[in-house]
Amino acid sequence: MKTIGLIGGMSWESSIEYYRLINQEVNQNLGGHHNAKSIMYTVDFAEIETLQRSNRWDEADAAMVKAAKLLTEAGADFLVICTNTMHKSVPAIEKAVNIPILHIADATAKLIHEDGLQRIGLLGTRFTMEHDFYKGRLIDLYGLDVLIPEQVEREFVHHVIYEELVKGNIKPDSKLEFLKIINHLAERGAQGVVLGCTEIGLLVKESDTTMKLYDTTLIHAHSAVEMALK
Repeated sequence: MKTIGLIGGMSWESSIEYYRLINQEVNQNLGGHHNAKSIMYTVDFAEIETLQRSNRWDEADAAMVKAAKLLTEAGADFLVICTNTMHKSVPAIEKAVNIPILHIADATAKLIHEDGLQRIGLLGTRFTMEHDFYKGRLIDLYGLDVLIPEQVEREFVHHVIYEELVKGNIKPDSKLEFLKIINHLAERGAQGVVLGCTEIGLLVKESDTTMKLYDTTLIHAHSAVEMALK
């Protein structure tokens, strides 16, 4: 079994889900008393959020590189960044370490292709929805047609993620509004919706809507187990 290096804390709410899902699936695969071999480095999200908000991405990259190096030195065989937004730092990390990074967008896009979908909606932080590091990867590498919510909707999604979900605050009214946004994406032609923030799955489940949802936390965790046991 390979050792998984987890960069967590963005937020710790979703990092808990990663740890739980990965260990549960390893046990389901191997049985007995087995669980995953893993090392987690947890950042202080307040520091990362400040860098994101003030557009200091070089400093955010440096923080991610530091975490990646420490995990590599500790014996990780590959890296899992337990958040969508900070995959923006993948190019910097790839230059700094010599172990693979399991990219969350790649794992998600492969599943979308397996399902035969072409036009997909994307929810996440405004960085994930608007910057090219994520949306562009889905388009350029996988040929997907990516729809994002309207500006007012994007602002609402971003607000709920940072002011509610990362703090473990699950509000029914916010859930209803997210479902309206998902329905609006469907009206615009989306065949499915990527929950491109690792906390959104805490708020919205596939059972809440007829739309096909891609929970990136579940997908990424599953892909990490596959890679660890391959």
